[in-house]
Amino acid sequence: MDLQLTDKVVIVTGGSKGIGAATVRSFAAEGARVAIAGRSPDEGESLATEVGGLYIEGELSREAACHEVFQETLSTFGRVDVLVNNAGFNDGRDLGTSPSDFMASVGTNLSHVYTLVHLCRAQLAANQGAVVNVSSKVAVTGQGSTSGYAAAKGAINALTREWAVALAADNV
Repeated sequence: MDLQLTDKVVIVTGGSKGIGAATVRSFAAEGARVAIAGRSPDEGESLATEVGGLYIEGELSREAACHEVFQETLSTFGRVDVLVNNAGFNDGRDLGTSPSDFMASVGTNLSHVYTLVHLCRAQLAANQGAVVNVSSKVAVTGQGSTSGYAAAKGAINALTREWAVALAADNV
């Protein structure tokens, strides 16, 4: 299948394992150049070697790590066409969790999504690119013992709708 992704540059967060790794392999199979961002260096480096991509290690809940992902991708590939916000961690924070630990869980699962779209926006607009936000059924159904994760994934759904409107004028 030709999805017209040859030489497009894609950032995939949480791209070292699971859904993220499958996403990386799919984009690479279509000819895209992939930057893999995450915190699993052994798997990330191996996958980057496999697909001829770039691995950038970092804890994406830290704004500085998001800046590093964006800058290293631009330095290596010269552009960003697609951002796949896949990183997330269901840490089991429930109603017994302190409010500060709940907010930390939300931040871990949400802050990088906003930060990376913010950083990539001009590149995505210039290249008529795309943002793919990976959420979870937990945002809609709940699961129990997942308050922080569920809240963050619900927020990602809301931001996806908001950004569809906000970025439409830029053909993103």
